[in-house]
Amino acid sequence: MIVITGAAGFIASCLLRKLNEAGHCNLLIADDFSRTDKSFNFAGKLYIAAVHRDQLPDWLARMHRDVQFVFHLGARTDTTEQDTALFDRLNLHYSQTIWNLCAQHGIPLIYASSAATYGLGELGYRDDHDIVPQLKPLNPYGRSKNDFDRWVLQQVQAPPFWAGLKFFNVYGPNEYHKGRMASVVFHTVRQIQATGGMKLFRSHRPDVADGMQSRDFIYIKDVLDICYWLFEHRPASGLYNVGTGQACSFLDLATHTFLALGLSPNISFVDTPEDIRGTYQYFTQADMQKLRQAGYTGRFHTLEEGIYDYVKSYWRGAEQGFGYY
Repeated sequence: MIVITGAAGFIASCLLRKLNEAGHCNLLIADDFSRTDKSFNFAGKLYIAAVHRDQLPDWLARMHRDVQFVFHLGARTDTTEQDTALFDRLNLHYSQTIWNLCAQHGIPLIYASSAATYGLGELGYRDDHDIVPQLKPLNPYGRSKNDFDRWVLQQVQAPPFWAGLKFFNVYGPNEYHKGRMASVVFHTVRQIQATGGMKLFRSHRPDVADGMQSRDFIYIKDVLDICYWLFEHRPASGLYNVGTGQACSFLDLATHTFLALGLSPNISFVDTPEDIRGTYQYFTQADMQKLRQAGYTGRFHTLEEGIYDYVKSYWRGAEQGFGYY
């Protein structure tokens, strides 16, 4: 049996389908399941049981002999939330409980870390264990993820295989419920449909032109391929970046989105809000050397290819919004 936490969320619900397509149906999904609007993410997919996330530790303690693997992808991901106690409970202490159970019972584990751990990128974007204690995340969410990574690297007892995945800017279907935390591609489509144009943040640095702020955007289908490869091959345990290794500008992202919708670009700029201006990231780019050296050879979608597939395959129009993976 494979356990997936956060199964009502974006990445985990897509992974559920990926596993189904690969013939894995003996799955247990865990989440809080309280938001009915997220039920479409896992509707129609095959699994044998669903448990509330708070009940999962007791379930794992009882049923561990039946568990082949755990994907712990559930987390509080709001980068604007300032309640550190909430992040400590959901992202740190809960994850420690899952880790300890997997370590105690010999269950392989993949968990969600985040590129938010890198902060402004003062030390670069290398998934090097040595720099983890020196990283300076910009918000409580990023700090909670880095706190768990730091804790993991200090543990003597570990699962037989584990991987902490530092997700960069993931976009794709099943993210509709994330609100302001949804990808820029999602918001671009919605804003184009509502207004006919897209407003991007203006640059407040003289060395960066408007719209040339850049991120490592990775399409969800590439993320799923990496997750499944790690599940199958189980290379050396450790932290792994999950990006493309290629930063792309927001201007390019918006332009490609207009073109995928069959429209001429209509892009303007607004000031970055003052409350986030001082900690706004102007550049992220994953160093993918470790994953490549581990043996992963998969090709990543270009930004244009990913946006085209996302829009053409899943956009149902303004009335219906995005479909589901």
